[in-house]
Amino acid sequence: MIKAIIFDMDGLMIDSEMISYKCYKAILSQFGYSFTLNEYIQDYPGRPLIASLEFINKKYHLNYDIQEQLENFHQLEYQMIEKEGVPLKEGLLELLHYLKKNHYLTVIASSSHQERAEKLLESHNILQYFDSAVYGKDVKKGKPFPDIFLKACEKLQIKTSEALVLEDSEAGIQAAYDAQIPVICIPDLKYPQEEYINKTEIILQSLKEVIPYLGSVSRVED
Repeated sequence: MIKAIIFDMDGLMIDSEMISYKCYKAILSQFGYSFTLNEYIQDYPGRPLIASLEFINKKYHLNYDIQEQLENFHQLEYQMIEKEGVPLKEGLLELLHYLKKNHYLTVIASSSHQERAEKLLESHNILQYFDSAVYGKDVKKGKPFPDIFLKACEKLQIKTSEALVLEDSEAGIQAAYDAQIPVICIPDLKYPQEEYINKTEIILQSLKEVIPYLGSVSRVED
């Protein structure tokens, strides 16, 4: 029986992946490199920021200071968010209302920094819908490792078989699969490859479709 829903954040709850892409593009342009959206889609969604910056450092042989680029990224992102805002994904509020009404536990499992995540979610007044949260700082290894989802279950004091993960990225799918937690994928910028599709319960088009899915699962379990 599903007792808890575990939410990824970027690309799943908030439409932030394009802002992340623009930040990486700006950083690489400072070193004279171009960076396409397709390159971002292939390697970056769902992964911790520091892991992505380390990946860039190695791939392009930049030898830059990671901490300096972390601060650079956050500054760029802050400027873009202040200018453009970050909208919620379609169907999120409806789903959160449904989960609260039907007494599901809810937890955020995001590789993001806690301060950033809470600021973004609080700007839409939705932190109130979550019972707990796990952020990048709370685990040793980020996605695609399973640590963050296992920690989320631990915080809620539930078994992995009693949880359901909502994810948009291949890294998140892999993390949930290795944690042995059922996962639904709602793709954002990239539709998952077949090997990841096979690790999901189902692929849905939007968060609006999660409610009827939960209804059908409950009927089967009853």
